Amino acid sequence: MEFFTKREQIAILSVVVLILGVLGARIVLKEKVPEITDVRSLHEAEAIEDDGENEDIRPKVIMVHISGQVYHPGIFQLIEGDRVVDAVDLAGGLTKQADLDRINLAKKLVDEDKIYIPSYQEEVAIETGMNTSTGGGGLLDINSCSQQELESLPGIGEVIAGRVVEYREKNKFKRPEDIMNVSGIGDAKFEQIKDLITVN
Repeated sequence: MEFFTKREQIAILSVVVLILGVLGARIVLKEKVPEITDVRSLHEAEAIEDDGENEDIRPKVIMVHISGQVYHPGIFQLIEGDRVVDAVDLAGGLTKQADLDRINLAKKLVDEDKIYIPSYQEEVAIETGMNTSTGGGGLLDINSCSQQELESLPGIGEVIAGRVVEYREKNKFKRPEDIMNVSGIGDAKFEQIKDLITVN
């Protein structure tokens, strides 16, 4: 039976030690490799923190009333800083009678804004100072506004608006609550319009 020489035994032993050393080093390094953080989760966490810190700079919701020459007049929710054109879009767009020369579609909106889109037919009345349909703060003066403007109020259609016009020809409204004397306008309907009307 042949045996390895002393030199061969040393060489074999060295190779074995080298292999064991490499394997051991790999095991140790593998244990020390840090876990990779989920980038998406990290961003989500930062976003949550930012939401908490920047809560006071979130967009502010505002309420705007638009009437006149739009297809669906009424009260709409927008974001502070939106413009008149955005309110017009929500109201279904401008009618063919809308006078674009007398409205500023680029104007920025604020809460409680009242936007009235005039028609070409109203031009003469406005130039002669006869248009007194709006009172202070953009409220609708129920003693002088047109029937079309009355129809723009929530819950007030053509029939009821006609009754309002007929009523005020005989009895001028002395206070907004007097509009409830008109048939078809009760407490519930008055609650819808009370913040949009005035009397002069």
